[in-house]
Amino acid sequence: QVQLVESGGGLVQPGGSLRLSCAASGSIVSIIVMGWYRQAPGKQRELVASFTSGGVTNYLDSVKGRFTISRDNAKNTADLQMNSLRPEDTAVYYCNAHIRPHWYSDPRDYWGQGTQVTVSS
Repeated sequence: QVQLVESGGGLVQPGGSLRLSCAASGSIVSIIVMGWYRQAPGKQRELVASFTSGGVTNYLDSVKGRFTISRDNAKNTADLQMNSLRPEDTAVYYCNAHIRPHWYSDPRDYWGQGTQVTVSS
């Protein structure tokens, strides 16, 4: 079994910072992509940032220059540093990883349980 465990959400004032962390554990042969999604009330889940095993990063336009994703391949972790937070960043943030769990398996998506980020004064 593969587990993704997130930490680091909370309440922050506009302009503040938060750091989210995600750790993957369990039966893992390789992690192709790790990333963060978010879902605000009444909205669809959207990709915030991703980091491939080859070092390629991708960001949602509205977070470029404010958020930074980092990844430690040896530890199977991915962090999201969020600066200059805005009220519109308020959402539940989910860690996602595209993982091959066994050498004989196709890669599949795994999700964390979600962590709430609230930006409000």
